[in-house]
Amino acid sequence: MGIRQMLADYSPFNQQEEKDRELMLRYLDQFADLFGRENEFAHFTASSWVVNRERTKVLMVYHNIYRSWSWIGGHMDGETDFLATAIRETKEETGIEEVRPVSRELFSLEILSVDGHVKNGKQVGTHVHLNLTYLLEADETQRTSVKPDENSGVAWMGLDEALAKCSEPYMKLIYAKLNAKLKATQ
Repeated sequence: MGIRQMLADYSPFNQQEEKDRELMLRYLDQFADLFGRENEFAHFTASSWVVNRERTKVLMVYHNIYRSWSWIGGHMDGETDFLATAIRETKEETGIEEVRPVSRELFSLEILSVDGHVKNGKQVGTHVHLNLTYLLEADETQRTSVKPDENSGVAWMGLDEALAKCSEPYMKLIYAKLNAKLKATQ
């Protein structure tokens, strides 16, 4: 299924998702390449909300650039399979080897601002991520490891603890939404 159809079929959870979905559909009409970083204004990314089997904990990483505990995700880099990207990024950023989608359906969407920063010695300008999120499950006893160029910590934490440890105000709202959606699916 193409991105346009996936967005059209998605039922927004709240006003933020409704507005962001509308903007994503407009950006698809306005911009040629939203699947690569070449579009310096906006591009698609995929994230994962990785929970344990009991749905009581979430796997977070301490993000070096944002200096905050964060979900897991990354750039599409030309790919068009969002779920595959979310799974790949989860394995790369946490070191876990086994992770499975709770559902192949899109779990959440959000447009996120990214402040200008330096990554790998190169300046990256301020831009936005058109982010699609998937709900994934992993065994919390798996060995984890950091990805030093991106994070300096990987930890399972309670759902409320993840919000408390996040230092980015807008992301706290996103994580609270993800937790509310998680509880609504149980």
